[in-house]
Amino acid sequence: MAFGGFGQSSEQPMAEINMIPLVDVMLVLLVVFIITAPVITHAVRVELPTASSAPSEQDEETVIVSIKADGQLIWKEQAVSWEQFVNRLQRLSGSQSELHLQADRTAIYERIARVMAAARRHGIEKIGFVTEPESG
Repeated sequence: MAFGGFGQSSEQPMAEINMIPLVDVMLVLLVVFIITAPVITHAVRVELPTASSAPSEQDEETVIVSIKADGQLIWKEQAVSWEQFVNRLQRLSGSQSELHLQADRTAIYERIARVMAAARRHGIEKIGFVTEPESG
């Protein structure tokens, strides 16, 4: 708010508001909102694909590990603890075994990642996911 000019000696204050700084601030805010609004409302929608491949052949070196929704591990249809799972992986190290993971749809991803990391750490190079075929 301006109260008078330089060198003017009027008793009454000037009743004008300088609008230029107000317009500048409003334009800057408008540009900021225009740039950030699409980023805030943008969401990544991921639709996971269904697998439709031919069933693979299983030989005696194929190990099937199931991970249930509660995180329980099942090695060739036998429930095992984490320590038993790691011990069995150690016995397989050096062989050309394949690991097929059957993970429940609601299984915790961390558990799946731990199983894959342990298998990789013990030298199992081939890891596959078992899926259900598409319906229809």
